[in-house]
Amino acid sequence: MASSLNKLASLLLVLTFLGKSYVFGHFVVEKSNLRVLYPTRLRSKHDSAIGNFGVPDYGGYLVGSVMYPDKGANGCQPFDGDKPFKSNGSRPTILLLDRGECYFALKAWNAQQAGAAAVLVADSIDEPLITMDSPEASNAAAGYIEKIGIPSALIEKSLGESLKEALKKNEYVVIKLDWRESVPHPDQRVEYELWTNSNDECGVRCDEQMDFVKNFRGHAQILERGGYTLFTPHYITWYCPQAFIVTTQCKSQCINHGRYCAPDPEHDLGVGYEGKDVVFENLRQLCVHRVANETGRSWLWWDYVTDFHIRCSMKNKRYSKECAEDVLKTLDLPVEKIQKCMGDPSADVENEVLKTEQELQVGRGSRGDVTILPTMVINNVQYRGKLERAAETTDPPVCLSSELETNQCLERNGGCWQDKQSNTTACKDTFRGRVCQCPVVNGVQYSGDGYMDCKPIGPGRCAVDNGGCWSETKHGSSFSACSGSHLTGCQCPQGFEGNGHQCEDINECKARTACQCDGCACKNNWGGYECKCKGNRIYIKEQDACIERNGSGFGWFLTLVILAVVTGSGIAGYIFYKYRLRSYMDSEIMSIMSQYMPLDSNQNIETPAESQPLRHGTAVLSETRTKASSPAKNDSIIPCLYTTERGPVLELHTI
Repeated sequence: MASSLNKLASLLLVLTFLGKSYVFGHFVVEKSNLRVLYPTRLRSKHDSAIGNFGVPDYGGYLVGSVMYPDKGANGCQPFDGDKPFKSNGSRPTILLLDRGECYFALKAWNAQQAGAAAVLVADSIDEPLITMDSPEASNAAAGYIEKIGIPSALIEKSLGESLKEALKKNEYVVIKLDWRESVPHPDQRVEYELWTNSNDECGVRCDEQMDFVKNFRGHAQILERGGYTLFTPHYITWYCPQAFIVTTQCKSQCINHGRYCAPDPEHDLGVGYEGKDVVFENLRQLCVHRVANETGRSWLWWDYVTDFHIRCSMKNKRYSKECAEDVLKTLDLPVEKIQKCMGDPSADVENEVLKTEQELQVGRGSRGDVTILPTMVINNVQYRGKLERAAETTDPPVCLSSELETNQCLERNGGCWQDKQSNTTACKDTFRGRVCQCPVVNGVQYSGDGYMDCKPIGPGRCAVDNGGCWSETKHGSSFSACSGSHLTGCQCPQGFEGNGHQCEDINECKARTACQCDGCACKNNWGGYECKCKGNRIYIKEQDACIERNGSGFGWFLTLVILAVVTGSGIAGYIFYKYRLRSYMDSEIMSIMSQYMPLDSNQNIETPAESQPLRHGTAVLSETRTKASSPAKNDSIIPCLYTTERGPVLELHTI
């Protein structure tokens, strides 16, 4: 029994944190007018339910010819061919598809890929019209759901059957989709609300709403300053049932004793930020709008939310009260008034601001409950389609008027970083609003968050305020901790110590890091030192040693003796080579000649017909003469000695 009660309690708690409106929700189907213009026998007016995806042409209408595919009428698979439903005439194509077998959004995506300008989905059963909703964000639809740019609508089964029957008879069917009455205009001013969240760790939805805030900020502020719009931000909170207030879940996710809660950002109660951190920041952002509105500057909400997201992101672990108050100060917003508006989150009382938000979350009249973030409500009607600045195909003419353009950098420098001394600022005014971005000045790039800090980086940084590093000139010498060889950072130069922003001279003499040689005398200078040696010696810094400036008489005598010995040895070697070695070579040659050649002119020489080279030592005697070619009795024989790759060669020539 206890186990069953625990399961039931857990289920109730889950439903509570998912949102009470899912259990007791009040849903309203947003509708647009549909008129059948042709054939005349079908001419009539009908309601159609606007899809919760794609981009309806709010304030406009679309007239097009209807087509029904021969195959794949449910639209769940891509259509064959290259844009088979692209308009070939004067009217765009409105594709009629059957309900069932896949997501509504997938049907619209396949129709868009096939060239259709709009999609009608015919219901498969007789029932009141429902809203064609988007699939879950985690589904495979994430790859195309945000890319759908055409409008779509659900029509009743009976109307769908009538249109298909006419098309089967090859009749030309023309309809008109009219969204001009979808958003009412009770006065000349557009009133709109944005239901959002300060949490930036909830995936695609959080990224989508923050991108919208950043991109739409400029337009929103211009329109609000001119009195064309009235904007109000809202934040969803839930409550914790009385029976669970003391649980860990409620304590970590709620403020004011369980009255106002938000899910844990990481979905892990033991890690990172808690749900009550999100509720508290949501409350601060509501109070920013209230306090700014009291001073006639309600548009500062857009600046605060954008700057807080950039400077105090959960992803950067800076989501805190201290960071939020730094943002408030840069925007010149009164911190004390905003704190008073927020009240005490630990008190067991109702919070006026958050109680109002919970009441507004419940749908009334033509508007249903707000259950999905982000949600845009325009003139009390929930907006259907992409939540982005460019959802409309063109900017309204009022947004393109130069008369409405303002320069936010002229007021408090836009809340951005500024160096008044050099008149350098990170504020950049654009038509979408001011941007705090570190600039490039005279080729020098600044880097930082653009709000509190910008520092020069890169090779040229030392030319701007010495790169933010220490520098000093004294006694005619200048030293700097900024080096052009380093892109960032400061480092004290040699002879100094410190963190690069403060550098002090090192007393090398006192620290005994210099002049350690015998007989050395050390004198400290600013940024260096001097080292002197006693007597007539000189100091060699690299070796930290002293050497004699002039050598002694004995040293010179010893040097001369050594030079004389070396010179004598050289001369003796040359004489030995020139006479002794040369004489030896001559005697060797004569010996060879005496063995193989008769030098007596009266004696005949007998030589084999084919002789082979003869070897004696390293000399080779080539004998190629035969008896017939023997020299005559009176011939003279002249030896010739030369060198080849194989060694010395001796040849005999007769003359």
